Amino acid sequence: MPLYAYTCQDCNADFELLVRASDVPACPSCGSEKLQQQVAKICVDIKYPAIAKSWRRAAAAGGDVSNFSKQELQMKKS
Repeated sequence: MPLYAYTCQDCNADFELLVRASDVPACPSCGSEKLQQQVAKICVDIKYPAIAKSWRRAAAAGGDVSNFSKQELQMKKS
């Protein structure tokens, strides 16, 4: 089930719901089904640097260097 972000058009509540394709979502605050689906943010902050480092290493092994910072690229060249 995908996680969707919504804003209720009746009470202006912002919330996220896990929604199946067959379900009709409703506001947990007021029960209204008049919802506006929001664009969900993708988390760009990586809280575990070791994981990020392993992802970058795997990407570099596959030939992709676009996910490295300029400083990291300079260190790889040396």
